[in-house]
Amino acid sequence: MAKETGRKLIAQNKKARHDYHLLTTYECGLVLTGTEVKSLRQGKASLVDGFVQIDGGEAWLHNVHVPEYSQGTWTNHSARRKRKLLMHRAEIDKLASKADETGHTIVPLALYFKDGRAKVEIALAKGKKEYDKRQTLREKQDRREADRAISAARRRQRKG
Repeated sequence: MAKETGRKLIAQNKKARHDYHLLTTYECGLVLTGTEVKSLRQGKASLVDGFVQIDGGEAWLHNVHVPEYSQGTWTNHSARRKRKLLMHRAEIDKLASKADETGHTIVPLALYFKDGRAKVEIALAKGKKEYDKRQTLREKQDRREADRAISAARRRQRKG
């Protein structure tokens, strides 16, 4: 089998980008069982309720749903088990100290294969208030309307 290159996205956590201000992002490896890898290769996973917790100097990914592999036997994994993240000690210590601050949390943003290895992108984040969420939506709508107006003007210019 040829070696995989590039990045193949499996799952993305769009809700995290809506609910949090993302401060810094990290890419880390993931310790998985064989059936989890096979299930991920089929493109099945959900990061929606996931979070990262640091226990005893190790980073753990909690509440991420990787469904059981359909052809798996008694060796199948449990769908929402906690999974160890592979990071450098300095990164874990830095992340732990910042996550201890009030209002900060660590959330998964994306799950993907990079050169054949499963990776997860996590971010140190601070929760948004309700008015921040509304303001972000308003800005997004304004940007969309401006883009529509520009493209409409360009179409009129080409015709005329």
